[in-house]
Amino acid sequence: MFNLSRYFSTLSLVLILFAAGGLGLLSRELSQRQMSELAESRNVAMARIFENALHDSLEHLMTASVGRDADFLRQSDEVGQLKESAVALMHDTAVIRIKIYSRLGVTVFSTDPGQIGENRLDNGGFRSAMNGVVLSDLTHRNSIDAFEGARAEVDVLASYIPVFAADRSVVGVLELYQDVTPFMGQLRRSLWLVMAGVLAVCAALYLMQFLVVRRAQRILKEQEGRIKAARDTLELQVEARTDELKRANRQLQGEIVVRRQAESKLNYLAYHDPLTGLANRRCFIERLEDSLRQKQHLAVLFIDLDQFKQVNDSLGHGVGDELLVAVAERLSEHVRLLDMLARLGGDEFICLMEGVRNEADVTLLAEEINATFASSFMLGEHELFLSASIGICLFPGDGQSVLELMRNADTAMYRAKALGRGQYHFYTPEMTRDARERIRLENLLHGALDNGEISVHFQPQIDAESGRLVGAEALARWDNPRLGSVSPLRFIPLAEDSGGIIALGNWVLRETCRQVVQWQAGGCQLPQVSVNISVRQLERREFVDTLAAILDETGMDPARLKLEITESVVMAMSDACELLERVCALGVTLALDDFGTGYSSLSYLKLLPVQQLKIDRSFIIGIGSNSGDEAIIETVMALARSLGFEVLAEGVETAAQAEFLSGLGCHQFQGFLYGQALPAAEFLPRWLARR
Repeated sequence: MFNLSRYFSTLSLVLILFAAGGLGLLSRELSQRQMSELAESRNVAMARIFENALHDSLEHLMTASVGRDADFLRQSDEVGQLKESAVALMHDTAVIRIKIYSRLGVTVFSTDPGQIGENRLDNGGFRSAMNGVVLSDLTHRNSIDAFEGARAEVDVLASYIPVFAADRSVVGVLELYQDVTPFMGQLRRSLWLVMAGVLAVCAALYLMQFLVVRRAQRILKEQEGRIKAARDTLELQVEARTDELKRANRQLQGEIVVRRQAESKLNYLAYHDPLTGLANRRCFIERLEDSLRQKQHLAVLFIDLDQFKQVNDSLGHGVGDELLVAVAERLSEHVRLLDMLARLGGDEFICLMEGVRNEADVTLLAEEINATFASSFMLGEHELFLSASIGICLFPGDGQSVLELMRNADTAMYRAKALGRGQYHFYTPEMTRDARERIRLENLLHGALDNGEISVHFQPQIDAESGRLVGAEALARWDNPRLGSVSPLRFIPLAEDSGGIIALGNWVLRETCRQVVQWQAGGCQLPQVSVNISVRQLERREFVDTLAAILDETGMDPARLKLEITESVVMAMSDACELLERVCALGVTLALDDFGTGYSSLSYLKLLPVQQLKIDRSFIIGIGSNSGDEAIIETVMALARSLGFEVLAEGVETAAQAEFLSGLGCHQFQGFLYGQALPAAEFLPRWLARR
């Protein structure tokens, strides 16, 4: 243990001795300086007395000494008289010697005649006095000649004092020797007393501190014992805790591994699609941003799978997910020019091609992508054929930002989809204008019903044998003050995409029923009216309730209402049969529109509660010129007969077409040969007149 008492006592003693010595020296210096200043002031005072008392003699001596040698001055009567006067004047004072110097530094008077004639020009005290400044010097003399004779062991203060003329100029120097031995003796005694007092105080302080330190040493020793015991206990606890920490550390390392794996998985999921393992939207955007910063030519290809929704809804989401995984694998393996492939969501994929030299490179890539869909996808027992629509956007020509490039590629994809399945299309500025026009058209359509711009036209449906009116198809028409007459081919798909088809379809249904009931009240009964129903309407749970409410509200006979649905609508709904059964339970007739243009499942078709098939006009046009169309029509007629369906051919425009269809046993016709769609106010009068 550190011996505090020993080191403290030694250090304190040394410091106290240094402090006492320092204080003694300081006190001696201060006292001696104070005594010197006091003695100097007395010398100055005595010098003034000497000058005043012996002014005339002193002035005469200064004048008479000019040019005289030392012997002359020693033998001069003026010097002898001045010495007698000086001795008498300084009798019983501390002044023991007086010397007078001329301006040239020559001693012209001294109470010690042996010093007369000495030259003190180089003396520091003389030069200081000649400059008007008094200078004193304290010395100890073993012996000195005084007025009364020689003195031994004397402390002398010699002061050099300037002698001024009437004009305050220095004409000489007066040196006075003052005996300060009594003062110095008193000073030494005082210093010894001070030193003794300081030593006594320091000793007392030392003793007090020593006692305190000894007490502290005992306390530290006791604390050392307690600390040692606590340390031994702590070491035992540390050993036990170390064992616990080792076990916990092993467990923590396992948790860290698990957490790092989880973080790695989260990071992977943040940049990858969990279903296909491809890059996701975020990853694609960051990669595209990096490519744009490098200012390299590139292409963005937006891929959308054709008819994927029908496959997904008819076969289930599980098969749909398997199909998406298969598409991703096939694209990744077989498309060589891809720099990056990502899945944006649903059935939408997007590609990045860097280092594009020209459009031919991108065209080759698009064709490679389409080539991957040439063969079917085998998913268990299902063999699926799929195609894709591809929109292409180039940098820097078609956009400058990530958002702009992706949006323009998406716009080009919709244009490719409009051209048919399995197509690709490059973006053009006109597409953006078309998109803006589409938005403008959508905004105008949004208020069309409220503004009374929508109306219902009716096109006749006649019996093939008798030629009598057996019904009419209700068709929506839009007349806008700014756009004029807008084709249904433009605004019906727009209403489908925007969701406005629900309100529009229900309004057409209600308005058609109201009009038929109104004709009936006027004495003209239309046997049956057909209304097209959108898949968006059928997907609504309340559709059957809405239909029943419209029939009840308008008073329409359900047997006189026929709803036309397309094959794509049926295939897109998993519960189509159940829904259509509920519709038929109301007494409403069902017709399958555009038959032959979709992916019909004959096994599914026989289960549907439909009563009529409508042959699409795209086949009717080929009668007489396209044997393939005629063969399809013959097949449809044979299928309808076997399943007991009534057949209506739409788009009949020539007598030859009507004759061909009649020969096959077609039941009803609809087309310009029998009349175009007319407003309600014109339809019935014109048909009655024709009849």
